[in-house]
Amino acid sequence: MGKNELTCDCNHIHEGVVKSTKEHMPNDEMLFDLAEFFKVFADSTRIKILWALHENELCVCDIAVVLNMTKSAVSHQLKILRQANLVKNRKDGKVVYYTLSDEHVKEIFEMAVEHLEEL
Repeated sequence: MGKNELTCDCNHIHEGVVKSTKEHMPNDEMLFDLAEFFKVFADSTRIKILWALHENELCVCDIAVVLNMTKSAVSHQLKILRQANLVKNRKDGKVVYYTLSDEHVKEIFEMAVEHLEEL
């Protein structure tokens, strides 16, 4: 693919489109938060945990067995997922169960898989 196929050779600014795009751009703080949010998905272990929780509510021990990991490794990743508001927990006696925090997380996951399947 030649250089000209990847760049615009014109010097004409499409003012209407540029104005509209600028008006609809989130502020820098929101874009930073969005980038931080997606960084959480950049770890395959966290993706595996999210996938497992996409299927069922699980405790740390269950997740550790499903993913063949130590409980401490799972707990470390769950802390990051909790801080990103991607998972929530509930306590039942001495057992803490984890689930995806809401339907949005499930939808993000499903949309990503659907996108990858289209490729």
